[in-house]
Amino acid sequence: MKRIVRYIFPLVALAISASVTAQNMTSSPFSRFAYGDLNENVPTGYRAMGGVGFGMRNNRAINPSQPASYTSCDTLTFMMDVAASACWSHYRDAGGVKNKANGNLEYLTMQFPLWKRWIAMSVGLLPYSSVGYSISLKDSIPGYHFTKDYEGDGNISEVYGGLSFNILNWFAFGANVYYMWGDLSHMRTLYFTETGMNTTIQDELLSVSNVRLRYGAQLFHTWGKHTVNLGAVFENKMKLHSDYIQIETSTDDSIPIYKGMFELPMVWGVGASYNWDNRLTVGFDFEYQGMAKAMYNGFEGQYSGLRDRTRYALGVEYRHNAMGRNYAERMLWRAGFSLQDEYLVSIGAKRISASIGIGFPLWTIGTVINTTIEYTHRGSPAGLEDHSLRFTIGASIAENWFFKRKL
Repeated sequence: MKRIVRYIFPLVALAISASVTAQNMTSSPFSRFAYGDLNENVPTGYRAMGGVGFGMRNNRAINPSQPASYTSCDTLTFMMDVAASACWSHYRDAGGVKNKANGNLEYLTMQFPLWKRWIAMSVGLLPYSSVGYSISLKDSIPGYHFTKDYEGDGNISEVYGGLSFNILNWFAFGANVYYMWGDLSHMRTLYFTETGMNTTIQDELLSVSNVRLRYGAQLFHTWGKHTVNLGAVFENKMKLHSDYIQIETSTDDSIPIYKGMFELPMVWGVGASYNWDNRLTVGFDFEYQGMAKAMYNGFEGQYSGLRDRTRYALGVEYRHNAMGRNYAERMLWRAGFSLQDEYLVSIGAKRISASIGIGFPLWTIGTVINTTIEYTHRGSPAGLEDHSLRFTIGASIAENWFFKRKL
């Protein structure tokens, strides 16, 4: 119990404080619509592998994207993973070029066995989505010159608790329960250079909360030096509890406009991984989110401005010898690639990401410092284009807590 008080409570307090005070985890103008930039909720090591997770099963990684994976943990080990990131972004459009930097705490997760190798649990704090942008565009029509400003911030966070059960020696099932909350703000301002013209401000405020579920399953088998894992996840479409108001203000009056009905989309995904001799791991994921069939502000389909989102991810990890005398032999080398559709009809272009990373094991057994560098491109040269470089560092801590000491 003293260890829990000493190590866990301060980190939980830090994570909650960071989620409340540091609202922006993005500075991308592409976060201007709907819920903003969505997070994949994979650990730092898997992010370096392109964001794979559904088919990954590792006793030294906490993988909240796949609740069935928790029973892979060592039956004597308590695990904790915390990460932070910094991002540099370069935006370009017809109006010019802009550079922006931001950073934040990413997540805090914990995992531990409940009953031998048959039942395990994970809890943590994760980001769901982020909004953060500031855009100014100048334009004119015959006889008038005007400027349009767009600003937005906020995020949706979630705490989760998950259980995993080994039903058989080759099959595991799990489920996560999430509580989500957050506030998103979007403001648009139109003002004219010429006198006598009213300035118009449109402020859109959305507060959400909800409980949602994710189910996961994995099949796994080892023969000789070879291990194969197959995984799948599913989330049903669910209604968001929301408070929404849109206020339009001119120099003369202010008109509040209320709309309603926000939903989270149905989500399903499949993944596979192959491991050879505890050295080489290759993973692949496919994910589908039915955004077009989920209501946003009372509309769905083509009227909501949202479309279905798909994501492909491929990653590889190599470690020459986990017990080698040479430190480089024990390091984990990772690389990955992902391709996904934006869920906003107005963007159209795909998001392409490439990542590399290194895991630095410490002398403490099972504890690894994971680093990832991820390059992302979205948009097109003909319109708005976004190049970003994100650096993430995480500490995956494992300690032997659950054993009886001999006198």
